[in-house]
Amino acid sequence: MAAPTVTFDSLSRQIAAGQLAPVYLLHGEEGYYIDKLVERFENLLTEEEKEFNLHVLYAPEVEPGAVADLCMQYPMMADRQVVILKEAQAVASAKLNQLHRYVSAPASTTVLVICCRGAQAKGKELLAAVRAKGVNFESKKLSESNAPAVIGDFIKAKGLKAEPKAMEMLRDYVGTDLSRLYNEIDKLTTALGAGATVTAEAVEQNIGMSKDYNNFELVDAIAVKDAKKVFTIAEYFKANPKNNPLVVSAATLFAFFADLLAAFYSPDKSDSGLMSELKLRSPWQLRRYRAAMQLYNPFQIIEIIAAIRRYDAMSKGVGSRQADHQLFRDLLFHIITAPGDIRF
Repeated sequence: MAAPTVTFDSLSRQIAAGQLAPVYLLHGEEGYYIDKLVERFENLLTEEEKEFNLHVLYAPEVEPGAVADLCMQYPMMADRQVVILKEAQAVASAKLNQLHRYVSAPASTTVLVICCRGAQAKGKELLAAVRAKGVNFESKKLSESNAPAVIGDFIKAKGLKAEPKAMEMLRDYVGTDLSRLYNEIDKLTTALGAGATVTAEAVEQNIGMSKDYNNFELVDAIAVKDAKKVFTIAEYFKANPKNNPLVVSAATLFAFFADLLAAFYSPDKSDSGLMSELKLRSPWQLRRYRAAMQLYNPFQIIEIIAAIRRYDAMSKGVGSRQADHQLFRDLLFHIITAPGDIRF
């Protein structure tokens, strides 16, 4: 039977409950979770205990043998010592792999935390030893599809509520950068106070994103083929390129039409069926898909998805030297006028 997947939440609960393993390997692209877990490991010790029993080392500056020797020492006036090895991604895998000898027979009074921030750890023997004797946590990058759930969890953890539109704005503005996302929600918590509801106006006032001109509003306008609003938003994006990168807008459009195509071919087209198919959290989010299903057909959607792919290539200089914003305007025009002329 495969071992259960270790998540940030499950690992945090284990640490809080004192259910500790002798070795932890924290690695992966998403640094936010690794940083937060390191804070939790540091706080296993009291301030007095930290002076002699918390050791923070940097892999490029220390040999694996020295790390192992330190881990074998007994804690001073405490039940355990915590050894944190940071920047392990910056050393050769062969060097890091040498730690497998210690990890295979770790000291019971030491918690060793190996951090490969921003990269997966390498070294077959080390990974095998960690899986046998400790905990292997891979911190994966947040995906676009998982972003709404994570944003909702962050907001709930801060004692706030949020309108669906505000949630979409946060996702569009912040993307999948968890550290930035947490900081922006922390900013909203300070400004609004616990128990408040995050509105579109609150996001606009405290984070600086326009509640009227953003990717959320662009998709809404495209869903109902509101050409005037579509091109008004496009002009706003052109005037404010720093806060409205077109690569994000194109990705948002692609995701919408990919989901719209899935909605057309969903075997259950009831509200609950489509919400399940599209992984929506609120019936309110379904309205744009219902509206678009009245104005677009599957052939048009396939044509539009192909056009977005072409735009992506052309915006990178493949087959075109036009300015990016002109290419984007052409794409938007193609979307709202697509005839669905697909030939097989």
